Amino acid sequence: MTLAKDILKIGIVAGEHSGDILGSQLIEELSKSREIKLFGVGGPKIESHGLESMFDFKHLQIMGLIEPLLNYRQLTSNRKKLIKTFTENKIDIFIGIDSPDFNIGIHKALKKQDICKNIQLVSPSVWGWRQGRIKNIKKFIDHTVCLFDFEHKFYTSKEHSSSHLGHPLADIHSKDDEQIIGEYSLDPRMNFIAILPGSRESEINHMMPTYIDFMKLQIESDENTFFLIPVADDAAKLNIENHLSKINMPFLVKKDATKDFLSLSKKSVITSGTASLEAALLNAGPVICYKTNQINFSIISSMLKVEFIGLPNLLLKKEAYPELLQAKCTGNLIFDVMHSHHFEDLSYELKLALKGDGLAETASKILNLN
Repeated sequence: MTLAKDILKIGIVAGEHSGDILGSQLIEELSKSREIKLFGVGGPKIESHGLESMFDFKHLQIMGLIEPLLNYRQLTSNRKKLIKTFTENKIDIFIGIDSPDFNIGIHKALKKQDICKNIQLVSPSVWGWRQGRIKNIKKFIDHTVCLFDFEHKFYTSKEHSSSHLGHPLADIHSKDDEQIIGEYSLDPRMNFIAILPGSRESEINHMMPTYIDFMKLQIESDENTFFLIPVADDAAKLNIENHLSKINMPFLVKKDATKDFLSLSKKSVITSGTASLEAALLNAGPVICYKTNQINFSIISSMLKVEFIGLPNLLLKKEAYPELLQAKCTGNLIFDVMHSHHFEDLSYELKLALKGDGLAETASKILNLN
């Protein structure tokens, strides 16, 4: 099997907005040395490179341990369609982005046929929980591209081929407050707090009632508070606005405004994930929250091998930013912690921890895999 071809056929699966952005950046880099033909599923960013998605990538935005079981038929059907398409078109590379439990089945099927190189872009959190997955990763995946150096070191210790891309947020910088206020027609006299409930429908539905409880307490404490809520797409915007429709408080829900809203906010409430890292990097004082159904939480808790769930805390190896999980994730506790915790600006330390090889070197490694 050789990748020394003028035209590379790449199968790709991205089920999240963050994966869509990252996958698009990697495809752009690979396209500098090869003509690329894409097959699979992704969001608007990857589709801009010529991918005709086989189905809406939102069908893969399923979280936890229970939701996949409830959506088993649809997930299995979509996976079979993707494997069939990749096989029929004799792809040269398969790039699975995030969504490890969905993608591992594709890696496995393609590895058995030995038709392509299998790449996993964004490592599963195998270092943190369900470490038994390393056996299948080594067996079915040729190379894992890691966002964090501690992931790369973990794979090196397990003798699995990997590289350290680094994180896309390593070079992020805050925007000017006056510019943001003018762009969104905001009142500069207000005290801005960002609320990020997540991008998936289930996340939003789990978190918004708790966040609304916090918002009510915050408004009672400071009537000059204004809530900034960035969202990934129109569906999330509509869902959040529906949750907020029966309450009377100042807020703005806007697409593609995460960096702007976090730059403007001195404090934020974040559903655990990449957003917590972005908030810390922009010095937006994140309170990191997570809540799911009790069965999910009990199973996840029993498998966790790390002390923290927030990415900035994992990188800093301390609870620099408060974490409120499950029963502790209440409006009252979010309010209390936000106003009692001393938030340090640790953006410099975090940026150092996020630096890696970069896209050009990562693309080269993929193209030169043995």
